Amino acid sequence: MTDPIDLADHQMVALTRASLAALRAALMRDAGAAAAAYLQEAGYAGGDAIFGSFAAWLKARGSGDPMEMDLPTFEIAATDYFRAAGWGSLAIGALGDAVATLDSEDWGEADPASGLSQPACHLTTGMFASFFGRIAEAPLAVLEVECRSMGSERCRFLIGNAPVMEHVYLELERGMAYDEAVAELG
Repeated sequence: MTDPIDLADHQMVALTRASLAALRAALMRDAGAAAAAYLQEAGYAGGDAIFGSFAAWLKARGSGDPMEMDLPTFEIAATDYFRAAGWGSLAIGALGDAVATLDSEDWGEADPASGLSQPACHLTTGMFASFFGRIAEAPLAVLEVECRSMGSERCRFLIGNAPVMEHVYLELERGMAYDEAVAELG
């Protein structure tokens, strides 16, 4: 059982998945491609508060400082936290030395019924860039390459520095698979 999060004490509010899906749909309808940037910006703006909430939640559980956890302990704690906050579970992995992966088969921002043609967890990409940038103590970029909103079995986010993620993005635009784009980095 995951420990509950007191939303008011953590500077957070509850939002239903249906509300988030409706917001995304309205932004995409009215703002077109700019909708992704708006949602990413909003996610990034909340990343510091999410990280602060995570650290406070860990402290209340007696689990220590997230900056001092080894990867397996951090993965369990992050999954428990994000699940308790209603987002879903996470599995942390890597593609080579330059790219981390975050996978979720139940991510809350995804809307499997939407049948979209591109990944759509834009709020999450901004939030993860801020949240995991705090852990890495360096600016990070996040790119969603698989999404349950487009029929994938999972949502998969790639995390790396900006030049690495720009390379992957450009190669995806050219039609290359993301794992091949990452492999090109050596």
